[in-house]
Amino acid sequence: MLAVGAYFLRRQTDVDEYLVGNRKIGAGHLGLSVVATDVGGGFTVGLGGLGFAIGLSGSWMLFTGLLGAWLAAVILIPRIKPPADLHRWRSFPDFLQHRYGAKTRGMAALVSGIGYAGFTGAQVLAGAKLVHGAFPQIPELQAALIMGLIVIGYTAMGGLEAVVYTDSVQWVVLLGGLLLFGVPAAWDAVGGWEGLEATLPASHLDPLHVFRAEPWTVVSWLLTITPIWFVAMTLYQRICAARDVRTARRAWFVAGILEWPTIAILGTVLGMCARSLYPEMDGEAAMPRMLADNLPVGVTGLVLASFFSAVMSTADSCLLAAVGHATHDVPATRRLSERRQLQLSRVLTLLIGAVSLSIALVSESVLGAILGAYQVLVCGLFIPTLGGILWKRGRSAGAVASIVLGGGWALLLVLFPDALLARLPAGWDRDPILSGLPISLMAYIGFSLMIGRRSPAESN
Repeated sequence: MLAVGAYFLRRQTDVDEYLVGNRKIGAGHLGLSVVATDVGGGFTVGLGGLGFAIGLSGSWMLFTGLLGAWLAAVILIPRIKPPADLHRWRSFPDFLQHRYGAKTRGMAALVSGIGYAGFTGAQVLAGAKLVHGAFPQIPELQAALIMGLIVIGYTAMGGLEAVVYTDSVQWVVLLGGLLLFGVPAAWDAVGGWEGLEATLPASHLDPLHVFRAEPWTVVSWLLTITPIWFVAMTLYQRICAARDVRTARRAWFVAGILEWPTIAILGTVLGMCARSLYPEMDGEAAMPRMLADNLPVGVTGLVLASFFSAVMSTADSCLLAAVGHATHDVPATRRLSERRQLQLSRVLTLLIGAVSLSIALVSESVLGAILGAYQVLVCGLFIPTLGGILWKRGRSAGAVASIVLGGGWALLLVLFPDALLARLPAGWDRDPILSGLPISLMAYIGFSLMIGRRSPAESN
């Protein structure tokens, strides 16, 4: 991975290459990079924990990823890619400034940048849990430092091209390791389906259990994960990096299929096998322990490398997204020359990477951290993004109010759930997304209608 970063370090001459790969990446590499970024270590480890906790029906969480990818391919990409190429956009806030004005761009960049620094930390935490779960003699702190420094290193050197091409390698390693070694070894260790039936609750073997027992959980997945495909900076960077609309749409369709059912079934089945063998362990740590204990030496390294690949494939993309906001969406940095911006991008990659690594060291649950960040981004950014595409009467005041009120409310609920969620009416206290999205929608519509004047950007 470091060698790939060094290779692209020698080739790059400007920020366009660093942040959007010079807009020439094909559908194959792009599709693998999209799914590697979205699933990554967090969802790979998280899916194992979900399979451990509720069984096969946990795989439906990633169906929302397929739905989001295909909706974005049909609705978002044809409307975003042509103006992105025309105006040389490099980030998600570029679109919001084009539609609403500079104030909206700044607010969106702040919310998204904070979220992606947290995402990067969650991915590094996932890697640390994998290492410590498989090899208890290696402390989580040491594991987090090793993985974090490698990710920061090759991302700082190579930018988006290094990220996309390492994503392709990492995803092939992940899928090959699971299909050829991980799942067969786990299946044999538990004694197949009969062994799962003998050791797991019947609900774990029911693919529709979550719909009957926890319908609000399904609603939360749908409202949290599907809209992220419309507001994720990492995905906008890849839309900008694609050769054309057709290339981007093909990549998104492929990414959806790879998410569900492919990795969704593999991840939850591994979690179920881990619970069968290690019912007393932490759900997110049991899966790597199972693989380390039941695979022969050598193969263990290959399969664990596949999980490390998943961690790195998302961590690098999230890190570069945060860097893109700091480099491209801050007015003072946009006034620098291309060469200075490129140098600044690499320095900021190191600095933001250090912040993300610090977040990893103080966090606990991988999946909880990721879903919490998703909720803040969706509540703050989804409504103004969708309104900017579909509603001509949406205004800058509505977009800013939606970001501040919707995203701010969701952030408070994520940070202080015990103090605030209990005060909400029955039903609304289940998830920040259930109250955050309505607040964002009402703010967007209300302020857009009350303050109907167009901004200069909207008039143009």
